[in-house]
Amino acid sequence: MPKKDAQKDASKDGKKKGDARKPSFGKADLDHFRHLLLARRRRILGTVQGMEEEALKASDQDFSVDHMADHGSDNFEQDFTLALVESERRELFEIDRALVRIEQGTYGVCEGTGEPIPRPRLEAIPWARYSVEYQRKLEAGEVEEEEEPADASEEEEEEEGRRRDDEDEEDADEAE
Repeated sequence: MPKKDAQKDASKDGKKKGDARKPSFGKADLDHFRHLLLARRRRILGTVQGMEEEALKASDQDFSVDHMADHGSDNFEQDFTLALVESERRELFEIDRALVRIEQGTYGVCEGTGEPIPRPRLEAIPWARYSVEYQRKLEAGEVEEEEEPADASEEEEEEEGRRRDDEDEEDADEAE
């Protein structure tokens, strides 16, 4: 099925992608989801930092055992840890994007159809960008995910991450 036809089928009432409806979340709901996202972000940052330190520590160790199987196991473990770190970094990126959507007033709207994402999905995956139905179409290859906008530079993303880290520290201080 061509991309445009699938997108029309995925939307209701002839609504085209990008014509986002406003979600029906109030301030309390958005604060709840922001809290979920920031809490998950803090957990990931702690996990990623620990995994990176462990992987780097393992690579700096002097191998006193000369058995090749030991070297292979150590290399596999390091590669596996680094793959997990990359996965966690991708999730951090998605969480940061969800926090931006909250600020922009588009949180909870499927980026594929413009329809509201059901609350149970957002409770399970607060950084979700798509409804379950649209996500299935993406995974089945019936529609294609749009490329990331070129205007978001790495420097801007790093600055946004630093700002969020500062917010996390302030939230942690308030909680104590």
